This record gives sequence, structure tokens and C-alpha cells, in this order.
Amino acid sequence: MPTTSEQLRPWLERVLANHESWAAEFGSFAQHDSLVVKDGDVLAALDELAVRLRDNYPFFHPRYAGQMLKPPHPVAIAGYAAAMLINPNNHALDGGPATAKLEREVVRQLADMFGYGEHLGHLTSSGTIANLEALYVAREIHPSRGIAYSAESHYTHARMCKLIGVTGHPVPVDGTGKMDLDALESLLRTGKVGTVVVTAGTTGLGVVEPVHEVVALRSRYDFRIHIDAAYGGFFSLIAGTEGIDPLPWQAIRQCDSIVVDPHKHGLQPYGCGAVLFADPSVGRFYVHDSPYTYFTSDELHLGEISLECSRPGAAAAALWLTLKMLPLRADGLGAVLAAGRRAAVRWHELIEQSDRLVPYQRPELDIVTYFPAEPTLSAIDAGSERMMREGMSDADDPVFLSVLRASSEAFARRGIAAEVDVDGARVVRSVLMKPESESYLGRLHERVVALAG
Repeated sequence: MPTTSEQLRPWLERVLANHESWAAEFGSFAQHDSLVVKDGDVLAALDELAVRLRDNYPFFHPRYAGQMLKPPHPVAIAGYAAAMLINPNNHALDGGPATAKLEREVVRQLADMFGYGEHLGHLTSSGTIANLEALYVAREIHPSRGIAYSAESHYTHARMCKLIGVTGHPVPVDGTGKMDLDALESLLRTGKVGTVVVTAGTTGLGVVEPVHEVVALRSRYDFRIHIDAAYGGFFSLIAGTEGIDPLPWQAIRQCDSIVVDPHKHGLQPYGCGAVLFADPSVGRFYVHDSPYTYFTSDELHLGEISLECSRPGAAAAALWLTLKMLPLRADGLGAVLAAGRRAAVRWHELIEQSDRLVPYQRPELDIVTYFPAEPTLSAIDAGSERMMREGMSDADDPVFLSVLRASSEAFARRGIAAEVDVDGARVVRSVLMKPESESYLGRLHERVVALAG
């Protein structure tokens, strides 16, 4: 199997050759003296940069099993570089006519993945901005009503409610970390909520909230549904397989808006998020004018349906090229997610069989949570933190983990028998986003067991 560098070299050579051929069509010109730099100085600075960049974690390696971080696919890098040489701006067709078309194509593919027909949508710089746009539209539709979200949803929802000046309503969770539907219905009865945010893949535990059951509540109450699928959205490609319940994913098509992050499971470089609306007429909430843009075409400019202005057209090119090679099908990009899902399920089984580790919760997607076998919550907390710290600091055989804080009540709801001597404890959390985790799992488990001991 070739390395990333071995794959990229010929692809980047083709990128440069294609760019040179296109640029030559406009005739040659002399570069201004102010832009000239010495080759030797650049090479020296690149070497210095390489040294500085060593102060990073090896996100590319399966021994990194911490946060939701992994490198983009080499194809995405090549696609990004191809467009970056031109540096298009997808805010207006003036700045990026070609990449604007590519963006529309990939957004259409994302909409199809979720079962949307007619839609409005665009790429964003992040899931945070995508969620902001969705909640902004929610506020415009129901200006006097609040927004409800799970207490274990991403913290961005509480922050964005404050930013746009609406009341946020955190809804308690059940024993698996999903929104408590009885608590949600009690809130809906008050008439104070205009939009409910449902998370398809929470960033803490990776649980998929019951979208289909929230949709059913809409027959009795008037509210909109926004799906935050920033982390989990691409698992819709393999819903109904790999032990993934298809019902929540099938119900997403009945919801009003969706956010998904291609820079998570979509193999893209940062930043590449996306927001989709089922009703194209919400574009009316973005209406604005600019005295010096939107003149080259009567077609809809992406900036006319976005809160952001300048955005890299290179992000659209990278995603377009990636989806050409790994299409949004179960046997395309879905196979990448399926490997991580299998690794997570298998690791949970190994942890169940261990006398040094205890599972915190069975993985629903590709996030595994566990903790060292200790009698008290304080010892669990200290042990989890020690495992993470010692694993990362081992110069010879490092392993990179993360931790998640859970309340004593959360431990009790999961039937975990530990003495409650403090109000909560950290557990170890591992995200198996890289498909290589499946073949590396034996070594990873062995290393984590040693840390627990």
C-alpha cells in the first residue's frame, strides 16, 4: 500500500502541469520584484516549519485514538491544491464560477444522501457556522419562541442561542445519553419552543437521538426540527447495516434542516461544513445587497444564501474530487465508516472481557468509552486521567486518548457499581475514525490494557 506522500507526488505533478497549461493561455508576464523570494531561503524556512510542525499529534496513525481528528484523503489534498493555485472565492460567481458549480454539485449529493429532494444549501467553514445559520433561520421563522436541544448536544447550540438572542432550552437525557422524549414533550406543551435540535451522533458518546420519534411528536405540536449531524451524518450511508438502526436516519428527510461536516468523516481538510434546508424559500432570510458584487451573472450567487462572505472555492473542489473517487454509497465512502464502526464494536467486546477495563457505554457509531477497573469514582477519575497522560507522554510507544467527564448520576443510570465518593469522574474516550483502526485494534487494546494496569 503506497504512503500518502507516494500517492500525492504524481497527483500534485499533474495538478501543477494542468495549472501551468491553463495559465499559459493568458500569456506570460513578469513577476513583480516585491514578490520574489530566494529559493535557498524558502528551503531553509520550510525545514524550520517542518521542525515546528513536529509539535503535533500523529492524527494519521491509528495509535492516535483521541479526538475527532484525522488527515484528509490524499485525493482531497490534490483537489484542494488544484483550486488553491487559482484561489477562487465561492462567495460570488465573480470570484469562483467553476468552484461555485462544483459546490452546487456536492451539496446536491449531500442532500440526496439524506433523502432531500428540492433544497437550499451550501458549504460553510465549519459545523459551528452551519448550525448558526440553521438556528438563525429558526429564529426568523419563530422569532418569539425558543430552541430546544439535548443537554448532551454540542455546546455550540447553547452558545448560538445566546448569540442570536433566543432562549435555549436544554432537555435532560436518558440513561444512554439521548434526549429524554418525555421531558421534551413536557417542554413542547408549554408552546415556548419553535425548533427542536436533534443530534445524529453526539460528539461525546456518538449516540444517535431518536429522530423518528421526535418527528412523530410533530403531529401533536407545532415546531421545526433541525438535525445536527455534523459528526455522524455520513453514517446514513450504512444505516441498516453494521448493527446501525435505520429508523432515525430514514426520518431525517422529514426534518427542516441538516448540518453535516465533510471535514470529519468526509475525509476533507478543515474547514468544510455544510448546511441544508428542505424549504428553499428560507433563502428570503438571507436577502441583502452589495454594491460591487453579484454583477457577472443573474444566477444565484452562493453568498446570497450564506451568512459568511469569503469562503475557499478550494473546499468545494476537494470535496468534489473526493466524491468522484469515493461516492456517497455504502460501497464508496460508506466502507470507510463501516471499518471504524466494526473496530469500535469489537473493541467494546474486548473491553467487556478485560479484568482491567470496564466499558462505560456500548458504541453506537465509532466512539468507544471505558475506564480502569477501580472501586470508587475518584479512583476512576484519577486512573482515566493517568492513562491519557502516560499514554501521550510515552516516547517509545505512545498512544493518544481523550477523556469525557460523566456525573455520578450518569454512572448510576448505566448500572456501574462504583462507590460514589465524588460527584462524577472522567472516563476514557476513543474515536476510531480511521479505517486502519480495524487492523490495528489488537495492538491498541494491548497498549491501553497495559496503561490501565
